[in-house]
Formats: sequence, C-alpha cells, structure tokens
Amino acid sequence: MVAGGPYGIEDILGGAGYRGALLILLILPLVWTLPTTLMIGELSSALPEEGGFYVWVRRALGPFWGYQEAWLSLTASIFDMAIYPTLFTLYLARLSPALCAGWRGLAWELLLITGCCVWNLLGAPSVGRGSQWLFVLLLAPFAVLIGCAVAHGLQHPAPSTVWTAAPRESGGFSVAVLVGLWNYMGWDNASTFAQEVEDPPRTYPRAMLLAGALVAVTYVLPMAAVAFAGMPLEQFTTGAWVVAARSLAGPRGGPVLALAVVAGGMLSALGMFNALTLSYTRLPMVLAEQGLLPRALARRNSKGVPVTATVVCGVGWALALSFSYERLISVDLMLYGSSLVLEFVALLVLRVREPGLERPFRMGPLPVAAALSALPVALVGYALWAARDERLLHMPALLFGGLVALAGAGAYPLARRRWQQPSA
Repeated sequence: MVAGGPYGIEDILGGAGYRGALLILLILPLVWTLPTTLMIGELSSALPEEGGFYVWVRRALGPFWGYQEAWLSLTASIFDMAIYPTLFTLYLARLSPALCAGWRGLAWELLLITGCCVWNLLGAPSVGRGSQWLFVLLLAPFAVLIGCAVAHGLQHPAPSTVWTAAPRESGGFSVAVLVGLWNYMGWDNASTFAQEVEDPPRTYPRAMLLAGALVAVTYVLPMAAVAFAGMPLEQFTTGAWVVAARSLAGPRGGPVLALAVVAGGMLSALGMFNALTLSYTRLPMVLAEQGLLPRALARRNSKGVPVTATVVCGVGWALALSFSYERLISVDLMLYGSSLVLEFVALLVLRVREPGLERPFRMGPLPVAAALSALPVALVGYALWAARDERLLHMPALLFGGLVALAGAGAYPLARRRWQQPSA
C-alpha cells in the first residue's frame, strides 16, 4: 500500500540530482515515515476496529471530524488510485508504444481497475497472499540490476561530476520532495480492515516498523547503485529503470533485464492498486453501517467483502484517469496530508482524554509523541506551500483541494439527514 518497489521515485532525480535525491530518500523515513508508523502502531493496537483511522478520529474528536477524516481519505483516493493505472500504461508503453496508442491506453487502465475490483471480491486473504508474491516478483529484476550496476561501477568508475551534476529541472527541489513524500505515504491505509487481521495489537506495530525500513531500502539501494554506475541524470524520468537495465546489463542481458523491469513496473502498479482497493472500500462500508451513506454500500459477500462499495469506488477512480501524474500527486498529497494531521491530533487527544485506554504499543511519553507528531504535520504544511503554483481544472490546485475538503463540512449534515436512522 505504500511502495511497490522503486517504481515512481525516478522523478526525484530530475528535481534534486543524485545527492539530493538520496538525502531525501534517507531523511524522509526519519521525519515522515517513522512518526507516522509509530502513531499507527499505537492507535491500531489500541483500537483495532474496521474503519481504522476513521474510528480513531471519530472517537477522539466526535462524529463530525470522523466524517471529515473519511471524506478527505475517500476524495484523496480518487486522485491516488488514478496514479497506478497511469504508471501501468507508462511501463507497458516502454514494452510497445503501439499497445497504449490512442484509446488502448485508457482500455488498459480500465481493465486494471476492473481486474483488481474482481480480485478483491475474493477476500482479504487472497489480496494479502497476492501482494506477497507480486512484491517478490517485482523486486527480483532490481536485485539483478543492482548487481549489474555495482559491477559496471567497479569496472568503469563514475566521474565525481555524477554526484554534483545540477538537476535538469530548475527549481524542482520542491517537486522532488513532494514525489518523495508521496512515495513514503499511505501507512494508515492498512488500518481500515483491522478486524480481518490476526492479532492486531501485536501485528500492526511490527508490520509498520519492519515495512518502514524495508521500503527505505528498496528505494535507496537501486538509486545508489545507478549513481555508482554513473548513469546520466537526463536519462531518468518516470519509467527510466528500463533504460538503466538495458544499458547496465550489456548487449546480451540488457534486453532481457529491461523486459523484466517493464513487467515488474506493471506488477507494481497492479499490486498497489489491488492492495489499496482492499483498504479504501472499507471506509464507505463503515460509513454506511453508521447511517452516513446508503445501506447498500454495507452489503458484503460471503468473503466479508463490501461488494457495492467496491464497485462504486472503482467507478469513481476511473473518472480521474484523465489527470496528469504530477497534478494527481499534488492534490493527493493535499487531501491525504489533511487527513493525516487529523490522525495525529486524534492520537494526542486520546492520550489526554483516555489515559486509561489499553495501549499494547505506545509511541512514547506524551511530550515525545507530540514532538514526533509535529514533524509530519510540518511536512504537510510544506507540501501545501510547494503546490501553490500547481493548477487543476483551470484553478490553483490548492484552491481545488481546499474546495474539495470544505465540501465535506457541507456533506456531513446532508448525510445525517438523508441516511441516518432517528435512533442512530
């Protein structure tokens, strides 16, 4: 749900260069990932309920803010989930541009959405097992790529100018940070199906911390390897791992490794979309059960999967496919960042209001928890500032995101009046 291998981090190089990109990928796990995973570890172990972060915010701040948390997350998902079909077709086009020409690109994206929704109907265990296999398969080409890059760097040492080369995009450091934040976000998505997880109080903290370290390694090692091999910055854009594989593995192995990297990129997009479908579809289900959405969205099949919610979410995600990759990231970060701030607020409020709540895992004493919480909140503020010049639908992206967020305040009383039972 957070990372599908190194795919998607290429654009960090365009704005920051090798040295800056590696610093971003090494620092963000400490100031963005670690506080977030600790927060989720504590709240998931204390309140392991279906709906996850929505339940936390609702309990700490009341029904209105709980609804806003769900609203922000679901609207963010519209933009987040449109990114993965886009990445899927970007890598498929590297294999054969004709496959994605014209209407074919959209057809592949719709097929991915449909396939993942059908896969999710088989239940959470099926998605979980599939995620494990996809993760191993998509990382396998990078193990070979790293070995080839190190061998190339030893035989042909890279000039020092590789590390000091100026980024190809003037003023693109903020964009590099935004792309880095996006590649390290999404940890709380694993909380929404807590009742479908074995031993949540023990499982969630361990999963958060171990996966946090693993994600950082899968980003840093390949980028450091291609820098060691001396690959020029101008060759790195989205999908450039294919170019690296072809050039570093030699004339015989290059085409084969490039093909494997293309396949891995497609598997990455498929796997992330599939896993996130599991997460996001539980939110409308829980809202429907509480009378804040139509009851039909709470309908489950024999596997416990919310069928109607899965179909409705799939349609919503398909409607955002026309937006560009960069604009999707900007709006996604704005909405997701706002929901993340509410989660940190919920953590601190629950510490004060419910000190006796059983917490099998704790982020630390209250002052430590507050200090750690301030780091991601500050980064969310930076992301909002950095996106100030982005535009979406003929208006500033910041204004667009603000209007989407404010719409949740108006939707809440309408939802209560329309769907909530008088006794609820």
